[in-house]
Amino acid sequence: MNRKSRKDEIDNDQNVHGLRKITYWGKCGVKRFPYRGSHRFSPCVYQSEDGGIVISNDVFGLTIRQFERRYKACLERRKSQEQYILNLRYPDKTSDEYMEHLENSKYCQDYLSWTADDLKVRYLYENLVKTVGTEIDIRQRQQLFIIQDIIYNASLEKALTHISSGSLAEGLDLRGSDIDLMFVIDNVDVIQDLRNMRHPVQCTTLVMETDNDHPGFTRLRLIAGADVENDILTYEDFESTSKGLCLSVNKFVSNIKEIFQQQLSTHGPCLSDQGQHVDFAFCLRSRYLPYSTISWASRYRHQWPPNSTIDKIEQYGCLLVPIGPRTIPDCNILWRLSFSVAEKQLVHSFNFTQLLCYGLLKLTLKHIVNTNKEAEGLLCSYFLKTALFWVSEEVDIDTFQISKLFVCFSHCLDKLKLWVKKCNCPNYFIPEHNMFIGKINSDNNTILLNVLNGIRCDGIDGLTNQIFPYKNGSLRLQRKYSESSCFKLDFLFYRIFSVTYITDLSQCLKKLMIIESLIKSKYSTFIIDVCKYCHAEISQNAAQLLPPPSINTETYSIHKLYHRRLQDGTKADAVSGWLLYASFYYLTEQYNVTLRLTDYVLSRCSADMVVTHCANYSEEVMNNYRKHVHPTMTLNDKMRITTVSDVEYIKHSSLIPTELQLEVEDHNMSVAPTVMSQCLNFLCYHHLGDISNRQQALRDLYLTVINLNFTLSRILSNSITILGVCYEISGDKDTAYQYYDQALQFNGGICSSAEAGKSKLLEV
Repeated sequence: MNRKSRKDEIDNDQNVHGLRKITYWGKCGVKRFPYRGSHRFSPCVYQSEDGGIVISNDVFGLTIRQFERRYKACLERRKSQEQYILNLRYPDKTSDEYMEHLENSKYCQDYLSWTADDLKVRYLYENLVKTVGTEIDIRQRQQLFIIQDIIYNASLEKALTHISSGSLAEGLDLRGSDIDLMFVIDNVDVIQDLRNMRHPVQCTTLVMETDNDHPGFTRLRLIAGADVENDILTYEDFESTSKGLCLSVNKFVSNIKEIFQQQLSTHGPCLSDQGQHVDFAFCLRSRYLPYSTISWASRYRHQWPPNSTIDKIEQYGCLLVPIGPRTIPDCNILWRLSFSVAEKQLVHSFNFTQLLCYGLLKLTLKHIVNTNKEAEGLLCSYFLKTALFWVSEEVDIDTFQISKLFVCFSHCLDKLKLWVKKCNCPNYFIPEHNMFIGKINSDNNTILLNVLNGIRCDGIDGLTNQIFPYKNGSLRLQRKYSESSCFKLDFLFYRIFSVTYITDLSQCLKKLMIIESLIKSKYSTFIIDVCKYCHAEISQNAAQLLPPPSINTETYSIHKLYHRRLQDGTKADAVSGWLLYASFYYLTEQYNVTLRLTDYVLSRCSADMVVTHCANYSEEVMNNYRKHVHPTMTLNDKMRITTVSDVEYIKHSSLIPTELQLEVEDHNMSVAPTVMSQCLNFLCYHHLGDISNRQQALRDLYLTVINLNFTLSRILSNSITILGVCYEISGDKDTAYQYYDQALQFNGGICSSAEAGKSKLLEV
């Protein structure tokens, strides 16, 4: 082709259908595209016969209409594979990058385009979001538990690794959810094969011996013991068998109960507190997945789970929890393989539709399946989660879209029906492990199958009406979600978050540095505020590890350190930091300053304040909280305005009043803010020689303790002991003895110094 003649032909064509030729350098000042192909000449724009615009000599060789059609087709393809693309970009959906994507995305505003035919799905979706939360709510909950684990495990003096587990740590905060905590015993090496053994042996080493008759369970045989005995795992925990010394389940659990000296009840592999609000699972970790899970990592699947998640699971290994098979009630040497960490990572990789489907399955279990007395207790939420895992890897990830929410739920329901019919629920990691054994069999599966068939036949109408009943018999859509979701997140934080105090100042300062780096690196404002709260709490801890304050002028630099840590500590809540400050001024004999601070603390302890670390919060407390805060406020501002916490004196605290040093001789001591304020008032007036005000302060302290003002039951023994100490100082030995004795009558949480105080009075 003669390119020159082609150029001359175009250049001579000055007018096409009345439209003067317009070159790019004439219109936009662009002389030439930097294109190395055959299109070396300046593109021209002119009108085509159909009324459109033709670009001559353009790079793509497309008309604008063609380009628009191709562009729209590209967008449609991208939209149809949106979840696949998101999984590639953000395999870890708890990451700060994904949080930033959510907050910048229009989809995070919970607004979707619905057609009239989707009205029922939309009603289900909006009520689910109101119950389960928006995706940002769920991701913030997940990050909250991740941060809690990071900060807890930052201490190098620990003997246990803290792992948050259960549905709360997975991001679902449904009514009645318990707090599930796992504690992995450090300095115990559990290996898969003798070839994995480390030399020289530095810790107790156990080898897994899988039981072929009971897939999912294993024996733990001792093959080497460390020179230094583990504080938790002792030789007394092993049982002699024909194959050697195997770790005993019963002896292990009994030893844990004895070490932690709490009223704990057995609940499956866990130990539960008195109120059944927290489940503790003490377990061991193997850095190797058992041989029975080899097929899991390599088996065929669609796009879920992401390869990076599979790699993380393989790198972590598994846990071993102290419980044997249901079919062998007296089995003492079989431990269950637990994939709790892996399952949490899998749920964290879920997209929003998968999370909503998970929540819908749990609500179906609670509101439909378990309301049938004959079927109640046959299914558990773990079976439902397992069904969702299997369905998620068997279907295309783009099946999990909001508009197909009920379709996804139906896939899981059909999977459960198939399992119940066969009486076989294959474990997601070890399919040979039938989790229905000992629970669902041919004698009771028909009952459950009928219930599941009923849910399937009723369709979306029946499901929605049983879980989210229609008001006045009609669908009423929520145009805007309640702002209570952010308040719900606040109360989850107040309920579950606590900071473990440590007794080494250097480790305390290292933990502060770690928290400061987290504050700088995190994206979510809520998570940053959580880190700031932890910084304030650890600052209170650090202040109590400084040398004891005194009134000597030589200790100016020490006092400066106290002021720095105590000022940071006042940012935790409305009162606890100020009470430690009051204790500091009391020890430096600045009694009038102490009295002003305690008056301030008592003025803040009004009836409408929220007490942190409660197991549950009533609707009345939550509604009252909403009246005093606003969603735009930061978590730290909300806490300084509306929350009160116990003041925590650590073991051998440098800030404990001299009269109460016996109370922290062996343990930390938590005291209600009102009780500690009245106690400091009493002690100040005692040293000032103001007998009248001293007696009034003692009377106020008595009323505070008796009326349980801001006093949680677990620290009531401490409050009564302090009351006894004050009566003893006032000279009323008989009343002091009475309160020491009363402090010893509680089932749990007994103040250790009450017995010593009682014995001392008997000697007099």
